[in-house]
Amino acid sequence: MAFFAKRLIAAAGALAFCLLAWVAQAASCGKSAAGFEQWKVEFAETARVAGVKGKGLAALASAKYAVRTIQADRSVNKAFSGSVDDFMRRRGGSAIISKGRSLKSSNGALFDNIEHNYGVPAGVLLAIWGMETGFGASMGNQNTVSAIVTLAYDCRRPQFFAPHAIAALKLVDGGALSAGSVGAMHGEIGHTGFLPGNVLKYGVGSRNMRDKSTAMMSTANFLRAHGWRAGGGYQDNMGAIAGWNSASVYQQAIARIGEAIDGG
Repeated sequence: MAFFAKRLIAAAGALAFCLLAWVAQAASCGKSAAGFEQWKVEFAETARVAGVKGKGLAALASAKYAVRTIQADRSVNKAFSGSVDDFMRRRGGSAIISKGRSLKSSNGALFDNIEHNYGVPAGVLLAIWGMETGFGASMGNQNTVSAIVTLAYDCRRPQFFAPHAIAALKLVDGGALSAGSVGAMHGEIGHTGFLPGNVLKYGVGSRNMRDKSTAMMSTANFLRAHGWRAGGGYQDNMGAIAGWNSASVYQQAIARIGEAIDGG
């Protein structure tokens, strides 16, 4: 009996997945604001199939086409150009190291607890925190739902951003986000710039990424899930850093900054 029940559940899951894929295909992408409102109506069906409820659907309905997000997305490759040294100069690597060492000392109990529970040292967390938001000073002012929904609609990378859009709507349903929540240009949230799908999957506790402790623990949880080996050096853990950001110069900069903070 249990065998047939499992087969039935598996078949139902496969059917739901196929239906979700079919509905997602029906919501065609766009290259301007012209078709955005109609696309939202179509995408709402995808969201319902994926389990988004009333608050999330209302947030989708109120989302605006985010022109600034599209402009930022078109120039994203330029941000990761040049050598590692050039990248670190542009992003203030020396200042991140200095501030990171200070924050490691003043938040020693937090980072010791994180390393004990997740096996991830303070340096890499502080490097990401400093690189992403200047240690929380610049968490962004773009509407999160509008940004991520716009990227799910845009023809450049809809397959990548559509799951994050669904996740953002589920986070609204769960109360971790609201229709008015703001963050970075690509829909990243909180102190370390989590995309919504990663908040849903790796966020701990309240999943409130604007809370420093929650963001640090969630970032450590992400890195551990992507293969961070406790006690290993940075070069041994580059794969976990690559899970956070695919740009080589970013990965190398994080490793350099993290090593300098841990060694300081």
